[in-house]
Amino acid sequence: MTVKTDSRYAVHPEDFKKYDTQRIRDEFLVENVMVEDQISLTYSQYDRYIVGGAVPVKKMLELDSFDDLKADFFLQRREMGIINVGGAGKVITENETFEIGFKDALYLGRGTKKVVFESNDKSTPAHFYINSAPAHKEYPSKKVTLKDANVLQKGSLEESNARQINQLLINEVVDTCQLQMGMTELKEGSVWNTMPVHTHSRRMEAYFYFQVPENQAICHFMGQPDETRHIWMHNEQAVLSPSWSIHSAAGTSNYIFIWGMAGENLDYGDMDVRQPNEIR
Repeated sequence: MTVKTDSRYAVHPEDFKKYDTQRIRDEFLVENVMVEDQISLTYSQYDRYIVGGAVPVKKMLELDSFDDLKADFFLQRREMGIINVGGAGKVITENETFEIGFKDALYLGRGTKKVVFESNDKSTPAHFYINSAPAHKEYPSKKVTLKDANVLQKGSLEESNARQINQLLINEVVDTCQLQMGMTELKEGSVWNTMPVHTHSRRMEAYFYFQVPENQAICHFMGQPDETRHIWMHNEQAVLSPSWSIHSAAGTSNYIFIWGMAGENLDYGDMDVRQPNEIR
């Protein structure tokens, strides 16, 4: 089977306070995002968001619909963002073939009937990271490279959080219904991301960590600002973040992460910030 799916339910923050380590991991961590010759998808009840990965090695992988969608094809009522974190590859639709290199992004609009993933070289396969959200309108598909991104410099080395935020699939760069995606790169010597922390009650978010060196790890923090928990994560794993939860992390080395979000507001700056001395 080319497409493998998993479902996650929404969680009340009062219930979340009682979860042990394993329950937190079961509900929010997506461990096996990149599986060779498979499309792996996790369907979340948070804003009907889907996260996943496609790793075509020995064959091309076609994205089909699945039972939970009740749709004739995957993007019948959805939009999709794709960012390649591996070798060069292609995304093929019924109208166009997109060459997608390392760190390139692609937006596919609602109504796209065919989505096929292919690697240019099976010895260095593409690792396509996928986010998808419901869409109310059809927008044109568009490839976005780092040269096209809106780039922000945030944090400082003194606070161990100097980072570059590459806003790839946001409304200043490409038209979307609700999906937004980007990539944050930590500067050498910095380990903290998204600090000060924040929540945004009008949308959920998902993080995907990659280029985490072997034998190193990420400690991802989540929960309400006054009731936080953590999840230890490794390379090419994702985590779901409810609208009531912070989303921040520190790593044992440098790393990169992709953020994706969906909800009712496309304003990137719409957030409720908590300073480090306010969180518990």
